[in-house]
Amino acid sequence: MFITALDFGSSQIKALVAEIKEDKLSVLGVFQFPSSGIRKGEIVNAGELTEVLRKIFEKIKDIDKLALKNVFVNISSSSVRCQESRGIVAVSRADNEISQDDINRVIKASQAIKLLPNRMIIHTLTKEFIVDGISDVREPLGLTGTRLEVNSLIIDAFTPNVKNILAILESLGASVGGVIYNPLASGRAILTKTQKDLGVVLIDIGFGTTSMSVYEEGKLLHAAAMPVGGGNITNDLAIGLKCSIKAAELIKLFFGSSSAKETSSKEKITSVIFKEKTGFELKEIDRNIKSIISRRLVNEIIEVRLAEIFEFINNELKLIGKAGQLPVGAVLTGGSAKMSGIVDLAKDELKLPAEIALPGIEEMEFYSNNARDSVENLEFSAAVGLLFWAKDQHLKENKWHIPDKFSINKIKNIWRYFVP
Repeated sequence: MFITALDFGSSQIKALVAEIKEDKLSVLGVFQFPSSGIRKGEIVNAGELTEVLRKIFEKIKDIDKLALKNVFVNISSSSVRCQESRGIVAVSRADNEISQDDINRVIKASQAIKLLPNRMIIHTLTKEFIVDGISDVREPLGLTGTRLEVNSLIIDAFTPNVKNILAILESLGASVGGVIYNPLASGRAILTKTQKDLGVVLIDIGFGTTSMSVYEEGKLLHAAAMPVGGGNITNDLAIGLKCSIKAAELIKLFFGSSSAKETSSKEKITSVIFKEKTGFELKEIDRNIKSIISRRLVNEIIEVRLAEIFEFINNELKLIGKAGQLPVGAVLTGGSAKMSGIVDLAKDELKLPAEIALPGIEEMEFYSNNARDSVENLEFSAAVGLLFWAKDQHLKENKWHIPDKFSINKIKNIWRYFVP
């Protein structure tokens, strides 16, 4: 079975093609193209995005056309919302044994929330079941009781955003297997069971957005995305240094740090040093830029913006009463987490332990060492998570094999409740 993961980033669109062999992922293709038509996790120009995807899909077809029949894509817009909900049903069997039908009904009951007409549910995540008042039941199937309840986390999105994604992919001949909220995809690739049990916040800092997910006792407590990321740092540098976006991006990548206080005011970025680091002449990139730039000023600009991002994260943690209360602390990933000094800044701002983590690829096979090196990168966290999400869904479908007397439509209806 072939699967394709598509990470719609504001700077880069990344695609991974894999085959599931004996419950293992074998990566057959790794592609990365400059993004176009996407801004801060939302489609702003369908035509531009379609052209980029057309190029990516041609590469994927060279591997196998079937890879486009099961595409998993992320959504990272700040318009996605997360809320708790509860469902309650009476156990239907005369002997009071809880059946799969009871579980399906109670999960569906938890989805009966008030939504605006232009919003749709993309995930229903069960936090716990409650049987006759006994809470924290993980698997109620086969237990005895008269009343079954469930506490769910409902994640809903702006319907036009989701439909735009589906329409573009389907116009190019792809079939979508799932639309996954970015914090959940990154969490699947990065976090271990132990981290989720103890309490952790995952922070994925991308170019256009920053997403977060909070876990405790193995449950997702909260998830959110903010329309700010590494691209905002680049824009701040362009304004502060009065230079072009291209020059600002190079200065950020090669000279930037989020620890201004540890940078001497005497440190300068000269034309000679710039060329040694980047291979470009400073004036070649921007004719109007100053020949000598204060490195401390650069780092002050970076630190202010990153501190603002962590302030947003901390505000979300305060909403759920977990500010400074997560034993594992903060785990950082995403392309902009490569910034020097970011771990120390996260510790100071969040008052939590902090570390940087790469996507876990130990259980994956690769067609080459170069492919492995490319994927074992902070920028590929969401894409790897999408592959794992697709694999999990495949395993669930195989585990819960339905007898032949059930129709295909009945199978789909049942799995709509199992798979978020």
